[in-house]
Amino acid sequence: MPVLDESLQEPLKKSLGPATAKVLAEHLDLHTVGDLLHHYPRRYEERGQLTRLSDLPLDEDVTVVAQVADARVHTFNGGRGKRLEITITDGSGRLQLVFFGRGVHRPQKELLPGSRAMFAGKVSVFNRKLQLAHPSYAKLGGQGEAADPADSAEGVDAESWAGALIPIYPACKGMESWKIAKAVDAVLPRAQEAIDPLPPTLRDGRGLVPLPEALLKIHRPATKADVEDARARLKWDEAFVLQVALARRRFADTQLPAVARGPVAGGMLDAFDARLPFTLTDGQLKVTQEIFDDLAAEHPMHRLLQGEVGSGKTLVALRAMLTVVDAGGQAAMLAPTEVLAQQHHRSIVEMMGDLAEGGMLGGAERATKVVLLTGSMGAAARRQALLDLVTGEAGIVIGTHALIEDKVHFLDLGLVVVDEQHRFGVEQRDALRAKGPSQGEKRTPHLLVMTATPIPRTVAMTVFGDLETSVLDQLPAGRSPIASHVVPAQDKPHFLARAWERVREEVDKGHQAYVVCPRIGDDEDAKPRKKTAEDEAEKRPPLAVLDIAEQLSKGPLSGLRIEVLHGRMPPDDKDAVMRGFAAGEVDVLVATTVIEVGVNVPNATAMVIMDADRFGVSQLHQLRGRVGRGSAPGLCLLVSEMPEASPARARLGAVAATLDGFELSRIDLEQRREGDVLGQAQSGVRSSLRMLTVIDDEEIIAEAREEAVSVVRADPELASLPGLRTALDALLDNERERYLDKG
Repeated sequence: MPVLDESLQEPLKKSLGPATAKVLAEHLDLHTVGDLLHHYPRRYEERGQLTRLSDLPLDEDVTVVAQVADARVHTFNGGRGKRLEITITDGSGRLQLVFFGRGVHRPQKELLPGSRAMFAGKVSVFNRKLQLAHPSYAKLGGQGEAADPADSAEGVDAESWAGALIPIYPACKGMESWKIAKAVDAVLPRAQEAIDPLPPTLRDGRGLVPLPEALLKIHRPATKADVEDARARLKWDEAFVLQVALARRRFADTQLPAVARGPVAGGMLDAFDARLPFTLTDGQLKVTQEIFDDLAAEHPMHRLLQGEVGSGKTLVALRAMLTVVDAGGQAAMLAPTEVLAQQHHRSIVEMMGDLAEGGMLGGAERATKVVLLTGSMGAAARRQALLDLVTGEAGIVIGTHALIEDKVHFLDLGLVVVDEQHRFGVEQRDALRAKGPSQGEKRTPHLLVMTATPIPRTVAMTVFGDLETSVLDQLPAGRSPIASHVVPAQDKPHFLARAWERVREEVDKGHQAYVVCPRIGDDEDAKPRKKTAEDEAEKRPPLAVLDIAEQLSKGPLSGLRIEVLHGRMPPDDKDAVMRGFAAGEVDVLVATTVIEVGVNVPNATAMVIMDADRFGVSQLHQLRGRVGRGSAPGLCLLVSEMPEASPARARLGAVAATLDGFELSRIDLEQRREGDVLGQAQSGVRSSLRMLTVIDDEEIIAEAREEAVSVVRADPELASLPGLRTALDALLDNERERYLDKG
């Protein structure tokens, strides 16, 4: 984003008039001269090089210089319609120009026989003759005005006019691209007043053009090289200013007070580790050490733990929580759904055994309570949980948004673990961290954010750049491979029949299976949904849990124990179904995506995903991760009725081809709009990235992060860099500032 001094904060109505300013404000969110200056062209049209009339290619944009041979006006519809036909020649051939309707008047007056001009347009054919319909033109050798509003014919040179790049702007109703170009022309001289945010040493060292020059070149390039120079510079502005904001956030975190919660010998963690029936992977040990080092510091940990499906993130998080409890604090894990909170609570209690029975008969000597807190709990259980937290009886609590409520108080909250960060707003994360130690000086709890959705490195640096990152990319020993196949139900219906046979075979071996559907299927589920082109092609609603469960129980899976699970079931019913499935009392679970993360049933070996093309790439990878969690191999069948040549089938093919979540997350990002990723992760704040793309510009982002860290370390307040400070003020409006402060 360009850095603007006060004169560039001037409202557009002063420069452009109230009517134009109103349209720009209402439809394009452009309010000031500076806003318009960084409303960049999205692409550029080329008129093409000068072409001889004898060499005109059909259906291509051309620019020719020629003389008007004759001009005739034809009327039709009883004189109500007009058509102007002009014949031009350059000595090598002849070409007809055609203008209709209101477009007749101006060229009729200006393009008189004998006059010379340049003409630009797309070559078409009519009545077996080549023609240009409504071409742009500029008269030569006179003071005539160009027909294209973005051009001026005065003193124009034929070669330069033909080769000029025409900027095409993001436009809106009532404000076409050429009108925006005209508005930009009115304010472009003010680009000279833009203050440069980049330190001179950085700019000069990387050979970047000054900001005023970049703005001039992006809006009115003379050559393609001008566009490249401008883009290179403006990408650096966006990357660097954002990374400085994040680096300052990380630096500020190091200045906050926190209670050091390093490992304590002979505590619950040692007892827990001694009981583990397996050896931790090298990756788990490495990540754990990074976390322990952070916890031992007297400023709050601020770490993102991302990893492959099934890589053991919950185990790593539990060891961190036990470390904090050993050091006298409490730990809270925030989960996005009740199903996931209950699953985490169940698995953590099982892993801890009698270490989770603090205050109970049979509890270990160094034990604590592990409590669950959700919105649907009964009053008595809720009261007891709240009491255990405020007295410190409970060292660990797992809960949903209910943890954030005002009534929830801790004795000494030392660690907040947020599972599936992308499902929470920053405000929710911040509200839980605010429940830090209530005694004495205010201290900030340590923060560990977890995600099972692998994130490309550049997204992690751009979106989660205020967090240090740990990556778990090594699966524990004993995990089985997952075979994935696309089932083309429309082209080869017998493949779907074979899929159900495979489910029966797995159940016959003593295993269990999931069947996943996009929707629930009751009347309440009939919410309008934005249709995609693929939906239109299919002309049917997504398959539903309740319908599929009934069809399977009466058809291909009759006789098997089938249950359903979806988000609108009462919490007790959901918990009962999950307990039954985990205990092996259910053969096939037909569910929505409530089983997407955190559900761990090692005996489940098969998954059939219906209408798989309706799910995103990363979501399919998450769902697939629910099988293959034991010693038996996993099987994932992606059922789709989309045609083989469709983009949807290509996505499914990509998922079936690899188990590498990081590779799939990159594919996913490439298929989605940039703003979808950044906007969601940045808590709804409008993305500041107009030129930078997080996939293509990985090198710039990485280098900008290094430069930003160096600058902030040397001058945290940016006192010696007023231009950069101004840039941050422009970037960090109040809403974004709050977002970063809460990070």
